[in-house]
Amino acid sequence: MRRGVALTAILVAVAGGIAAGLPWVARAEERIDLIPDEKAGWSPSHLFSFMRGGYYSDRTLRIETSPPGAKLDLFYVRASFQKRYEQAEAPVTVVLPKRADAGKRDSVTIRAALDGYRVETAHVNVRGDQDEILIDLQPLPNTLTGVAHTYFAGREGLTFLTKVPAQVRVQKGADGFTVVLTQTAREGRVAAVLDGMKSPLVEKVESNQLGEDLMLQVKLTPGHDPKKLELRQRESQDTARGLYRYTIDLGGSGNVERARSALGSIGSGDVTGCAASFDDSLRRKLDPEQLARALSPRGDFTDPYVRAALRRLGEVSPGAVIRMEDGSAFRPGIPIELAAAGSQAASAKGFLALLRAWVRILEPPEYRSEALRSLVAPEMDQAGFTKALAAANAASCGGTTAGADAGPG
Repeated sequence: MRRGVALTAILVAVAGGIAAGLPWVARAEERIDLIPDEKAGWSPSHLFSFMRGGYYSDRTLRIETSPPGAKLDLFYVRASFQKRYEQAEAPVTVVLPKRADAGKRDSVTIRAALDGYRVETAHVNVRGDQDEILIDLQPLPNTLTGVAHTYFAGREGLTFLTKVPAQVRVQKGADGFTVVLTQTAREGRVAAVLDGMKSPLVEKVESNQLGEDLMLQVKLTPGHDPKKLELRQRESQDTARGLYRYTIDLGGSGNVERARSALGSIGSGDVTGCAASFDDSLRRKLDPEQLARALSPRGDFTDPYVRAALRRLGEVSPGAVIRMEDGSAFRPGIPIELAAAGSQAASAKGFLALLRAWVRILEPPEYRSEALRSLVAPEMDQAGFTKALAAANAASCGGTTAGADAGPG
């Protein structure tokens, strides 16, 4: 009976705390000792300092940042010499020597750093009256909002999308190259895209926020010498989204003739029947705006390939026309009509199925999914695209087409 009463009392207390808005678990605030090993020497300034309140009282300094969670470097400085150093995470309470034990020039230097924000520095006089400090962190002037990876027919490109024009440094290393975006933060969703990047040339991409700079390390696959790798940079603007594009093209001219031969081998069976079911399903799984951007001319090396594929679509489609979802049709042999179709290629029926067939013929099995993604959704993370591709294959004649690495149904 007593146990039941005790349990009831605990539940009532917990419920009362929740109803009162009390936190379920309170994290104990960190407390750091920053007292130097030796006291400051006597100086004439001590003569009348005892008349101040709190001169012989224990001394603490509470440090907060906005937003919270910044990493803090804490330096105890005496007459321009560092006497103590500690690290902490805001908010934190720092234990300092009593004012009677500190010198006139004793101070605490606080350096606050948080990903996506400028590094801020503040100074507090140990013998002063300040017991609390709030450091306002300012966002970095630029943000990496997206990354696009394009890979097809032996050529590759990395595009960085930023809010303002990027300040970029590129340096080759022993097994790859490094890209540094100065004073640039990274949006969280970008990491998933970078983690999934791979191709016959790129083994992996790692990103790290180093203070105010974002560093991207691109590691090449074994057998590729970074010194012989041709890197070409160019800048452009995405006016529709108000973003800036910084593109690094990798490699040379690619396998143009092989790609052309593979495209010529595609027939009507690759865009009709079960392939048409796949095409419709994948289009519904992808973001319409992303798909439209990917297949519209934008100055990338993939533009000529997309245009050639669209022409081939018209040649192998019923009626020898490029038919759109809205019922309109364009003849591929007439340049002005082909250009009109190119401006809305995302709605061309059978186009995604044709690109899948082209990738299947041209690319090794382990890179076919990545190649197709880079053509139709280069800003999408590989895991998300793989899921959409699997769903589209499952909807295609009962899943008889197993993916970009399988033949047409």
